[in-house]
Amino acid sequence: MQPRAVAELGPADRAALFERDAGIEDARGDARDIVDRVREEGDVALRALAGELDDVEVGNLDVTDEAERAWASLDEEIREAVETATENVRAFHERQVPEDWRDDFDGRELGRRFRPLDRVGVYVPGGRAAYPSSAIMGVVPAVVAGVDHVAVCTPPAEELNPVTLGAIHHAGADRVYQVGGAQAVGALAYGTETVDAVQKVVGPGNAWVTAAKAEVRGDVEIDFLAGPSEVLVLADHTADPALVAADLLAQAEHDPNASVVAVTDDGDLAEAVCAAVDRQVSDRDREAVIREALENDASGVFHARSMSEAVLFAEEYAAEHLSIQAEDDEALLDRIDSAGSVFLGPYSPVAAGDYAAGTNHVLPTNGGARTFGGLSVEAFLRSSTVQRLDRDALAGIRETITTLAGAEGFEAHAASVEARFGED
Repeated sequence: MQPRAVAELGPADRAALFERDAGIEDARGDARDIVDRVREEGDVALRALAGELDDVEVGNLDVTDEAERAWASLDEEIREAVETATENVRAFHERQVPEDWRDDFDGRELGRRFRPLDRVGVYVPGGRAAYPSSAIMGVVPAVVAGVDHVAVCTPPAEELNPVTLGAIHHAGADRVYQVGGAQAVGALAYGTETVDAVQKVVGPGNAWVTAAKAEVRGDVEIDFLAGPSEVLVLADHTADPALVAADLLAQAEHDPNASVVAVTDDGDLAEAVCAAVDRQVSDRDREAVIREALENDASGVFHARSMSEAVLFAEEYAAEHLSIQAEDDEALLDRIDSAGSVFLGPYSPVAAGDYAAGTNHVLPTNGGARTFGGLSVEAFLRSSTVQRLDRDALAGIRETITTLAGAEGFEAHAASVEARFGED
């Protein structure tokens, strides 16, 4: 692995780095067909697709009881880890719950109220690995928000992963279904004989899951369209190259399509990070996956001419995970607006946020952090504004209303105000 100079990046290089996409267009047609099939055939389609796509013969789609038994069967060390992670995530998300409020605005009593959604669906991935952490990240905020019914779909298997199932149960899910891929999104969006339809579908998944979310959006709400995982490490001369390399490899093991980047104004550090990556990669269990991710056009170690250029690079990249390993990390953070989740200092690895720090790991990718944030309690809430005006308060804005209504050609709007004042 060799560092590249930011200043020497050509248009194609910049497009690969800064115009990343979720890769969903290639999957869009297949996802549409699958969703339509589920919508038309219900449980029959879910069982057939489990055999066709997952090579699993599914009996019971509802495995809620199995999840409860899985939790009871976990060994003490695993249970304690799930309990600690769940409690940390719950504590952080409880701080996000907004309060209803009313205030006086020159005699106008105005306010805002928040109410949870009734039914939501959480997708918990399977496939290459088990993801009990994603169960916690998806279910806990919904429970904290007060959602009445939280359903979880996770891919079927001959033997479902007991840690994932146990985490789903402990996090507070009301129903658990062994349904994966685009068919899970279709089932949650439109319902089947077994799976109840929900108001919103959240959670990460592969390109087919993401494409299915794009298909159902409009009929049901979704969180956002997320692609493969990403990390950008912004480092200066004080950073430990071994730690920077370790963080790059940790993110790369997620997926061959993961994007892993380090940018620094120190040329020696850039060289040292590359050397550390080359040394460490052969020691990783998922070496083949990591090497593929490192070869992505959207991955690499980059040398900037100054820290200002490095900061501009990081801001334009708008990473899902931003690690700042620098002498004055707070000052650098103040200069960056676009990042899904930020990790400050050498003792804040992204893995902490992935599992147990308490923040959510369901985050925007592909530059989405430029315009929105990660999964939170607010994603499961709806808000209403409230107003109460007495006669004097309405009189105070009477002329403003009628003038603007007249300018817009809405005479009845003005009349609805005037009717309250009679002959005055």
